[in-house]
Amino acid sequence: MIASALPEQTTATAAGPPSAGGSVASALADTGVDELLREFDSELIGLAPVKARIREIAALLLIDRLRRERGFTAAGGPSLHMCFTGNPGTGKTTVAMRMAAILHRLGYIRKGHLIAVTRDDLVGQFIGHTAPKTKEVLKKAMGGVLFIDEAYYLYRPENERDYGQEAIEILLQVMENNRDDLVVILAGYKDRMDRFFESNPGLSSRIAHHIDFPDYRTGELMQIAQRMLDAMHYRFDAEAASVFDEYLRLRMAQPHFANARSVRNALDRARLRHAYRLYSHPEADTSDEALTTITAADLRASRVFAAAEPGTQAAQ
Repeated sequence: MIASALPEQTTATAAGPPSAGGSVASALADTGVDELLREFDSELIGLAPVKARIREIAALLLIDRLRRERGFTAAGGPSLHMCFTGNPGTGKTTVAMRMAAILHRLGYIRKGHLIAVTRDDLVGQFIGHTAPKTKEVLKKAMGGVLFIDEAYYLYRPENERDYGQEAIEILLQVMENNRDDLVVILAGYKDRMDRFFESNPGLSSRIAHHIDFPDYRTGELMQIAQRMLDAMHYRFDAEAASVFDEYLRLRMAQPHFANARSVRNALDRARLRHAYRLYSHPEADTSDEALTTITAADLRASRVFAAAEPGTQAAQ
């Protein structure tokens, strides 16, 4: 189970209500949501349809808040439970954290923290174990967002002694009765989530927003790699940049590609080769450039390039 707090700039309590009259821009500025959305756009590469949908939800919540302040009350608040679908490494957890910050700034959740869990955090191994586990997680998540990754693993109809259904029933009750104090985001592969909802119509009926996360394109993955390198104080030399682009095209065609996650793994392995290259030559230069530059040779040593040669099995 992973608990994520708000970024430093979002830990303050929700801003006071916007003044009567004025513009939508001033209302956004009063809540601080415009700042969050700008950060959201600048920090995340690609994901254009996801960003558009998040802006739509933020707009709905802002206008709903303004309407309530003017006495234009609707029958209950908007349902905010969501489903994020897409392949691994497409930013679902990161967007969930940003969504928590936006909901907090607009006053729809008290704390704005995010609790990220999987089946193992909710489902017990014996009779009487699941309910207290699930309730404890829900207690920690109250006032924030509960993010359940690979949510379809909660439901295992092939196992008659599985306790996942008990966790689902508790979750359903809390999603309905405490929706003003908890937002639940279910996440996973789209096809599996579709089957999961078909088997659990009660959950499907409580999910108001379905957001699909597209795979990154090669150019977007190159931008992600560059940001990761910058954060770690590394750089590609001129040849390595084109080699990594070639690496990405080959790796994307192989099984188990995980978008930004695979980019990070590739860079971590390149760092290992870079370090061993320097270690293997004690007389090597230790200038700043040498310590921070990943070369084409550091990348071409990957099994991905070997797998591309005729008669070679694909690397995993």
